[in-house]
Amino acid sequence: MTRGDLTDGEWELIEPYLPLGASGLIPDLRSYVNAVMWRFRTGSPWRDVPERYGSWSTIYDRFRLWAQDGVFQTLMDAMITEAAARDDVDLSLASVDSTVARAHHHAAGMVVDPDLLVDLEKALTEEKGLQKPGKTTV
Repeated sequence: MTRGDLTDGEWELIEPYLPLGASGLIPDLRSYVNAVMWRFRTGSPWRDVPERYGSWSTIYDRFRLWAQDGVFQTLMDAMITEAAARDDVDLSLASVDSTVARAHHHAAGMVVDPDLLVDLEKALTEEKGLQKPGKTTV
């Protein structure tokens, strides 16, 4: 096991939520999951997944299939449920992406319903009033 790979305890939690292959168990399923985690942890291209995890193309193909089939969403939901059942939810780990997304220049003339615009402006004013200078809310 290398740094970042699943521990035995982590594997015991997630293994029951992973699908069987068409002909039974997928050989070295744990290694496959470790490969996917390695790829997203490092941000590397699929082709750079270390050979110790197996063929990068097989790993990618299975990842794509599982993503389409909702396996990862099911796994995430199960882990959140398990953490809640153990009273082990740490919301300080929650993160909101602060990436700026610029609108296309064609969006400059967007028409908004006047009533909706009034409601949005009111909500914005109320939200600004809730935040004190120098304080941030989480």
